[in-house]
Amino acid sequence: MSKAAETRQMILQRSFELIYRQGYQATSIDNILATTQVTKGAFFYHFKSKDDMGLAMINEILYPGMYASLVTPLLKAGNPVNEIYQMMRTVLLKVPFLQAKYGCPAINMIDEMAPLNDDFRKALVRLTQQWQNAIAQCLEQGKETGEVRGNVNTENAACFIVAGYGGIRNMGKALGSDCYRTYLKELENYLMLLE
Repeated sequence: MSKAAETRQMILQRSFELIYRQGYQATSIDNILATTQVTKGAFFYHFKSKDDMGLAMINEILYPGMYASLVTPLLKAGNPVNEIYQMMRTVLLKVPFLQAKYGCPAINMIDEMAPLNDDFRKALVRLTQQWQNAIAQCLEQGKETGEVRGNVNTENAACFIVAGYGGIRNMGKALGSDCYRTYLKELENYLMLLE
């Protein structure tokens, strides 16, 4: 990787960390410069604007990280109900970077930027749709093997599961991670009803 590519990657990674903790709109280019110790000229060499950097951050940092945690575990699920539960348990309780008080970086960006910027909304919808599709496909595979009831509407179930995740991540900002355990117990109960 070239020095310029390393600098660009570092700007995106540090920006992601800042934005996760304080929000996109509250994070200025000056905040990013102070954290990365690059010049304003270097920033604008890599990005036309803060929004250009924000979209690159979504596509190159947020998307791959969330895809690896949310979608990849479901692609070759053996037991769909268990795999969905374990994926959710892992993302809520086992990923050290994702702290309850800051919520989920993807949900935060959806809450903050999707209503304001259509390019951001489209980039964020891509991850959400792929996650929902992975859950629905996982449940469809379960229907084929008899592990999930044949009358389950897998798309509706996937939407419900993802919406529950978004809600509990937001609640966790105020209540802490203890509420995650309650959600996981009820998610487990719900998933067992699909069998």
